[in-house]
Amino acid sequence: MYEKLAAKDLSSWLSYIESLHPKSIAMGLDRVKQVIELLQLNPKFIIINVAGTNGKGSTCAMLEQVYRQAGYRVGCYTSPHLLRYNERVRVDGAEVADADLCAAFAVIEIARVNVDKQVPIQLTYFEVATLAAVWHFMQANIDIAILEIGLGGRLDAVNAFEPSCTVVTSVDLDHQEFLGDTREKIGYEKAGIFRLHVPAICGDDVPPTSLIKHAHAIHADLLCIHRDFDYQLVNEGWQYTSADNTEYILPLPALQGAYQLSNAACAVTAVESLQAKLPVTQDAIAKAMRQVTLAGRFQVVAEHANHLPKVILDVAHNPHAAQALALNLKAYRQTKGRTVAVFAMLADKDIEGVVKALKNEIDIWYIAGIDHMRGALAKELAATMVIALPGAEIEIFDTVAQAYAQACIDITENDKIIVFGSFFTVSNVMQVISKPTNF
Repeated sequence: MYEKLAAKDLSSWLSYIESLHPKSIAMGLDRVKQVIELLQLNPKFIIINVAGTNGKGSTCAMLEQVYRQAGYRVGCYTSPHLLRYNERVRVDGAEVADADLCAAFAVIEIARVNVDKQVPIQLTYFEVATLAAVWHFMQANIDIAILEIGLGGRLDAVNAFEPSCTVVTSVDLDHQEFLGDTREKIGYEKAGIFRLHVPAICGDDVPPTSLIKHAHAIHADLLCIHRDFDYQLVNEGWQYTSADNTEYILPLPALQGAYQLSNAACAVTAVESLQAKLPVTQDAIAKAMRQVTLAGRFQVVAEHANHLPKVILDVAHNPHAAQALALNLKAYRQTKGRTVAVFAMLADKDIEGVVKALKNEIDIWYIAGIDHMRGALAKELAATMVIALPGAEIEIFDTVAQAYAQACIDITENDKIIVFGSFFTVSNVMQVISKPTNF
């Protein structure tokens, strides 16, 4: 049975695990914990759990790079992916091979089906993915795992594993149907990853009271930005400081955007909190800052050989992220030239809040639908934008690929294209750019 399941190709496995649960999102840890107990998934390696409305992907990338530069064997689990599922599971910076992922899925499948010959455990796609990633990390003999929370924190599958350090990068409105409609409610959900006497790092400038209260109530070792650690620009780099008088002068992160310094400070604080378990030098941190990369986070690419047009990819999909994107675009704006947006979003997101945040930085909008059950149709985006941005110049397309192709035709030498609104939007354009015929 194991051999038959393991022989399935990755695409078949992904289709299969997507069909296991009637809901794509089903909050709760009971199902995951059952499988953990059955398989004895009790990792001996260090775990850092990273949550946050925005910034968690960047923080995971920085932590992964720091520990790799320090010579440790590092596992990193993130979501969602842009082009390949394998992007989600990496060991020492390399995507895990299809065969290894299939083997991990097979182990989880056998466990969930053969539960003492009772009714199989219904797992969601993300739950299977999380269990499979941790199982693979255990086989790979890693020293540390960086695990990104998928949704919220308290009831997310990643939270079923016991961390040695926890990070909440930011708290803002997103996924309100699952997490609550206020920062206080969402803050409580994200604080659910904190543990007794475990470092609980918060990078939000004004942490919700609910997060602080929960940390104190369970006696987590709460460390807040601007209070227990901080950062500031110096010369051509930045200075990290902490309440215990730790001070580093570091190069700016290779990830663009002033907000990345907050993520970097959180990452350095996490590293400092684990120095007794996994020592890391300042030199390793500095090298990591220079070399960290992450697709789709204000990623500047030039599609053609003559480096025109200038294309920026950003997965910003909520108002908080859109405000950060607006600051980046403002800093990046040239004296001449227009900023052309290729824009598509999911229907359950705050479309009005996102477009309003960027109204002063976009000259023309090329909007499109997303081919996904949650995708907003182009006409729905247009209806919202007409109200939110009266007088905005808008062009409507059926698909993101069509919108991007027309933008490339229409722009002039000094213009730039910003692709944003969702992971799907960025993924669609990355697929176009990656085709050799488009160079």
